[in-house]
Amino acid sequence: MEKLFEETKQTFADFQTLFAKFRESQVNQVPFVGSWTAGQLVEHVNLSNAGFAEVMNGETENTFRKPDEKVEDIKHVLLDFDLKLNAPDFIVPPEKEYDKIVQLDRLAEIESGILKVVSTLDLSATCKAFELPQMGYLTRQEAVYFVLFHTQRHTRQLATIFSKLA
Repeated sequence: MEKLFEETKQTFADFQTLFAKFRESQVNQVPFVGSWTAGQLVEHVNLSNAGFAEVMNGETENTFRKPDEKVEDIKHVLLDFDLKLNAPDFIVPPEKEYDKIVQLDRLAEIESGILKVVSTLDLSATCKAFELPQMGYLTRQEAVYFVLFHTQRHTRQLATIFSKLA
């Protein structure tokens, strides 16, 4: 699982490095009609990733299928940039002023938690705390990949926001 550990570090580093480039004045600026601000986008990623970290540390059961069986399906959905996805209400970020440093600290904290899962827990176990619509219950390995692909998707969106505000 060293590859997954390194992929996790790189995905979070890419997202954090890009967000760190935003000036404080840009974090809460709407880049174009219908878009979230950079602050809202990072909050959405934080809410989603923190939720998955909780799920991965929650109740599990033995898995009776390949532990990475759903990884390609997750990748296909989340990295299809032509597909418009709507966030479930519980991870829609509120419209408010976001603090860049607070968000970067939260990103680092969540990254640490995900890396701990990757390095210390049985990634083949099926997480029972949350059933993903259309996909069902995920193994820890699949859940980590969900976090990675979701973060990669939003890294691209964050780059678009950055370019519009530059």
